[in-house]
Amino acid sequence: MSHLIDWNPETFAALEQQILVARHRLHELDLFSDEGLVEILDRQPDEALGLSTMNADSMTFEWRDGDRGGVSGETLLETVRRGQLWINCRQLMRHQPHLARLVNEIYDELEGGNPQFRAEDRTANLLISSPSAVVHYHVDMPVNMLWHLRGQKRVWVYPPFDTRVASLQALENVCVNKWSEEIPYDASYDQYAEVFDAQPGQLITWPQLTPHRVTNLDGLNVSLSTEHKNPAARRRLNVHQANHFLRHRLGLNPSSASIDGVQAHAKQLLARSVRYVNKLTATKPKVFEYPKSFVVDPSQPLGYRVLDGEAGKTVAPHMEQEAVTV
Repeated sequence: MSHLIDWNPETFAALEQQILVARHRLHELDLFSDEGLVEILDRQPDEALGLSTMNADSMTFEWRDGDRGGVSGETLLETVRRGQLWINCRQLMRHQPHLARLVNEIYDELEGGNPQFRAEDRTANLLISSPSAVVHYHVDMPVNMLWHLRGQKRVWVYPPFDTRVASLQALENVCVNKWSEEIPYDASYDQYAEVFDAQPGQLITWPQLTPHRVTNLDGLNVSLSTEHKNPAARRRLNVHQANHFLRHRLGLNPSSASIDGVQAHAKQLLARSVRYVNKLTATKPKVFEYPKSFVVDPSQPLGYRVLDGEAGKTVAPHMEQEAVTV
């Protein structure tokens, strides 16, 4: 049985090329019922389960990571349902074999419908979040596809490859892991956004590194987020990494992030060469992590308790860490 509904050649052709909304039937699967979610949460190892909370103001960034506190999958799901929490079940392809099979089936179907579409380095996360949760303005380095399953959420998607809403320098900092995926946001950007009220059974996807943000509207929200790369996606990351090197090491001012042509090819070679040199000299980037500042507590109104000494602490959207040389 197909996991896609009413896709035509134009729908398949739009993949990675433009902002696309399409239909699927993944939300009909028992995998994503309450019972199915509890099984997933109980099976998911702590090191691959992200727990976060946030402020509800899109203009200011506050994102905190926390600890599960040993609660069962059933308790965790009910706490998320009535609190202000956001769960990211990471590395599904490794830890959830039944979901890995589903993700591969989806991607195989997409590749079958578009011979030019290639989904390599496939990964997937399951996102489970409270009715009041938000995800702040950010970009994703792989190509991202949001398969919405439960609840209602509003998704703002901003023009891809548009320096009015994401400067080249901001994207470069993300691509070299100097910043997290959050980038500076201003409310004036909203005039350029396409806004979608996602319903169960809708897919929303966009080109790589497209800025977007999300506000949940109603109910327990569940989405499957799949990510992939391919030669074009890797070339885009290499171009931004090379631009960062040219800008910060050689004092130049690159103004293009095009992935086509001789210049893009030279930048790709530069990025690969610098990575090779860094490998030889053991220069490794630090992994960006938010400090854990709370523990899940079902007795609390928002579903968590702030750890001693962490009250009032926030995390900046682009907290600088050790600069990464690409």
